[in-house]
Amino acid sequence: MDDDVFRVQASGMLTGTRSSLRDRRGLLWVPIDAPAVDRKMRVKSVSVSIIVPSRGGAARLPQLFGALRAQTVRNWEAVVVLDGDIDDSERICRAAAGNLPVRTIVFPENEGRSRALNAGFAAATGDILVRCDDDLVPAPDYVAQQIAEHADGPVGVIGLYRNIFPDTPYASVYGRPNDERFRREAYAKSADAVWHYWAGNASISRSTYEKVGEYDPRFRAYGYEDVDMGYRLYQLGVRIHLSPELETNHMVAATTTRVRVKRAYYSGSARRVFEDKHALPPVEHQAGLWSKSVKHAARRAELGALMRRAENLDKRLPRLPGWLGQKLVAHLVETAAGAGYGHAVELQADF
Repeated sequence: MDDDVFRVQASGMLTGTRSSLRDRRGLLWVPIDAPAVDRKMRVKSVSVSIIVPSRGGAARLPQLFGALRAQTVRNWEAVVVLDGDIDDSERICRAAAGNLPVRTIVFPENEGRSRALNAGFAAATGDILVRCDDDLVPAPDYVAQQIAEHADGPVGVIGLYRNIFPDTPYASVYGRPNDERFRREAYAKSADAVWHYWAGNASISRSTYEKVGEYDPRFRAYGYEDVDMGYRLYQLGVRIHLSPELETNHMVAATTTRVRVKRAYYSGSARRVFEDKHALPPVEHQAGLWSKSVKHAARRAELGALMRRAENLDKRLPRLPGWLGQKLVAHLVETAAGAGYGHAVELQADF
């Protein structure tokens, strides 16, 4: 087996040619002979670990590795955690490790994104820990900018997604306009509200991660494991900063109304788990016919029916006026989120 590839057995142990050691919670095993970081040299040489959870990412990972190969600085490593290898992603990672500092952890089956992130963070050796989705395409100065953002002390750094859509009717009427509006509203938020945007392009120092702790595995299917982390950082009093310089191209997965509706449903369910965990009041719906209509539709909606409606809408979008298509997609997405919130159960799904 390749020295930079580790397998997690059902017992929670990594097998391979290197030694291994149980982490502090006894849940996972991590290599102990990775290069150590001399903390006294932080000012002269700050190292960066890029943690990449991935499932079914064989088509996405080469683009990420290509972007990392072009980085202007070299003091980084990537730790890729394959959350069950369903498409021979390990082969892609092994090939990249031939000329890049890439290490791979392979779960035998789907454990969920939170557990994958925890395994990657536990194995990382860097001073700065970057949480990076496998469908990002970082700019050449990505690592250098991460180091610069952390130069003045403890901070949580968020780079927003710049979603790249294929040319579909959904992208034209909803995807691209919604993406632009999302980023515009995010940059306008007050400093005490930006934790909401913690997602798959964010970083903290090792010392901050040790204080805030691991990602919560209760967020099992899709959504809110990152928002939960952002909120916990905010509770700790960590300054959280949205960095326009780290805004990164994202080869978005939600390319149709059907995919977007499914994700909204699961995200709505996860939001309920998040609110219950932190004893937060539900988000109040705005008054008005739109909100009342969404709330009424969500009360009766089931995921299967919502996805069938989304498929039909995708077929109709090319024939609808743009403004009408946008309204119909928005209403269906918001309805799905509300329906998921009302069905906050243990959801098992692959994403």
